[in-house]
Amino acid sequence: QVQLVESGGGLVQPGGSLSVSCTASGSIFSINAMAWYRQTPGKQRELVAKVTSGGITDYADSVKGRFTISRDNAKNTVYLQMNSLKPEDTAVYYCHAYVVVTPRHEYSYWGQGTQVTVSS
Repeated sequence: QVQLVESGGGLVQPGGSLSVSCTASGSIFSINAMAWYRQTPGKQRELVAKVTSGGITDYADSVKGRFTISRDNAKNTVYLQMNSLKPEDTAVYYCHAYVVVTPRHEYSYWGQGTQVTVSS
């Protein structure tokens, strides 16, 4: 079994910064792409940023230049540094990973979500 556990998040003022992290644990052979998604009530979950096992990143247009995704493969951890936060960044942020549990089996896993609120 594999678990993704997020930490960080919270309340921050507009223009401020916040960091969230997500660590995978359990029966892990390797981890392919990792990503952060976010969701607000009544809306679909949307991709915020993703990073491949080789470190190639991609971002939603709405966060480019403000958010940075990174990962530490030795720690099975992905990070999201969020700068210049805006009220519209308020959402529950979810970690996602494609985890290889055996050399021939890859599965999709989600974290439990962490609330990020941008408000004065």
